[in-house]
Amino acid sequence: MERKGSSTAVVTKELVATGLRTATTTAREEQTLRMRYGASVDKKAALPQAHGGNEELADELLLIEMQLLRGLKAHQAPKSKTVATKGAVKSKIAARLSKK
Repeated sequence: MERKGSSTAVVTKELVATGLRTATTTAREEQTLRMRYGASVDKKAALPQAHGGNEELADELLLIEMQLLRGLKAHQAPKSKTVATKGAVKSKIAARLSKK
């Protein structure tokens, strides 16, 4: 029996990252290749859009995003005031207890 010659190919994460920029793959295929070979995503790359070209849906999603961000900022702002208020309450309690 004759042994067939085998060739070895080295696949680096840079090679995979370069190939993914030019190839058309599904999101699942791209994720699998990135996980398998350790290729990272470009940090400055734009996130995929969920509206699929529908401008009305894009506007609606933008509006929802703005409302959520506004709500998040409003929710985070009172926390810093609450911490100061809790500190003031604690100091009042400590002052009253020290008088007794």
